[in-house]
Amino acid sequence: MDRKTKGIQGEAIAKNHYENDGCEILEWNYRYKRSEIDLIVLKEDRLLIFVEVKNRTRIDFGEAETFVSEAQQERIKEAAEDYIYGINWQKDIRFDIACVDSNGEVEVFEDAF
Repeated sequence: MDRKTKGIQGEAIAKNHYENDGCEILEWNYRYKRSEIDLIVLKEDRLLIFVEVKNRTRIDFGEAETFVSEAQQERIKEAAEDYIYGINWQKDIRFDIACVDSNGEVEVFEDAF
């Protein structure tokens, strides 16, 4: 399976995880300029969550949550700012990293950056 297909599958698994947690998926692969946010999720009409999904089949190269560089974090934040402005969001936000392992298990790092 190629990397793109694995990425799409990982995002779908993370999407289902958030939906099962009672969240509404507002966007999947939201793009702004050179940035992309994997998922934008609404929790209880009061919290907007921007999610970066990471897939990992092996941990010998490090944990998935360490693979979001500062530059990538800044691009995600820039895209989030555009989204927040576009919908005039006035409530809380959070940035999560959702790590999907080879068994389809999801571990969410809330307030990751």
